[in-house]
Amino acid sequence: MMKNFTNIARMLRKGSTNAEKILWYHLRGRKLEGYKFRRQQPMGRYIVDFVNFEKRVVIELDGGQHAIEKDTDKERDAWLKAQGFKVLRFWNNDISQNLEGVLEVIRKRLISPSPGPSH
Repeated sequence: MMKNFTNIARMLRKGSTNAEKILWYHLRGRKLEGYKFRRQQPMGRYIVDFVNFEKRVVIELDGGQHAIEKDTDKERDAWLKAQGFKVLRFWNNDISQNLEGVLEVIRKRLISPSPGPSH
């Protein structure tokens, strides 16, 4: 199953949305505070848009379909939180209309002290 997830993640990377491409440009190559991000990363039974393992931050970009998929997103967020990750969600139009604000929210999360393991 993991092999299949890897193939799906690869396809998602090739078919990135404009919002994902813009955000990836600002995250890749340790451009944001020197932190390494991966994109379209398989995690458990999910594939997350962006993840930083060091600070345990997941970034999800939501398009219009996420208004319909709220329950699925809640499940995914709960599972990621249980694994010790903080999920930051942004709408695609946040990237086009307020990129600096989005990057600042991400930056603040990265530089804040990481909480200990949650129990």
